[in-house]
Amino acid sequence: MRSTDLTLRRLAGVLALSALSTTVAAQDGSPAAAASAAAATASGKVVVGGVVPDEATRATILARVRELYGADRVVDQLGVDKLAAPPNWAQQVRNVLDPDLKQVTQGQLRISGNVVEVSGSVDSEAIRTQVLSQIATRLNNPTYTVRDGLRVGAPSQQLLDAALAQRTIAFEVGNATLTAAGTKVLDDLVPVLQRFSGRRFEIVGHTDDSGQRESNLALSAARAEAVKAYLASKGIPPAAIGTSGAGPDRPIAPNTTPDGRARNRRIEFRVLA
Repeated sequence: MRSTDLTLRRLAGVLALSALSTTVAAQDGSPAAAASAAAATASGKVVVGGVVPDEATRATILARVRELYGADRVVDQLGVDKLAAPPNWAQQVRNVLDPDLKQVTQGQLRISGNVVEVSGSVDSEAIRTQVLSQIATRLNNPTYTVRDGLRVGAPSQQLLDAALAQRTIAFEVGNATLTAAGTKVLDDLVPVLQRFSGRRFEIVGHTDDSGQRESNLALSAARAEAVKAYLASKGIPPAAIGTSGAGPDRPIAPNTTPDGRARNRRIEFRVLA
């Protein structure tokens, strides 16, 4: 009989890690399955595929993935067949599905029998060590082999800051309607955000100190919501986006000059867990 095989893949674009930050995708290898998984991950879903030995194992894996990433994000492509699985395999797989995997982007977790392979990008060497150590600790079984394919990439916040450097998400004066220039900046930002699959981020609106503080707080919150709505229309999962409005309370420049006020009227993005 074939050995049990499960692949958890995060594809670029599921805001990638659409699931492992991560996308969890295991596929049967057919072109149709690959196309289906790619489409699902591109829309921020988590695809779980492969073949497992029985329905109980299938239920255990799906329940854990839904617990980690949210049931509404999980696409079930997991099959059942007569397979030879190592003892306690379902529990070992569940152990490997740890929240630390959300720190891996654009990667893949593949479990074939008692071989666990993890690849993808992490923000630092410390996170790389943490992810691998946690997998080994949770397995706690000398018959399992963990293969390291992780690479250290640029920190997520740094990538996001670089994408927005010297660029303004512009709105029409006095309201929360994006201008054509503002939507162009967001269109360019979408591919960057898709690299954070499985992560959450916050959009924070800011204003200068002209006018009443209460009105500015409301305007900044409305503008943050407008940015969220636009990104959602481009396929970024709304559940991954938080918003808030700081109004005039967090200036980055003096409000005594036109240039300073313009700098304070801004949208910030913060990468969360």
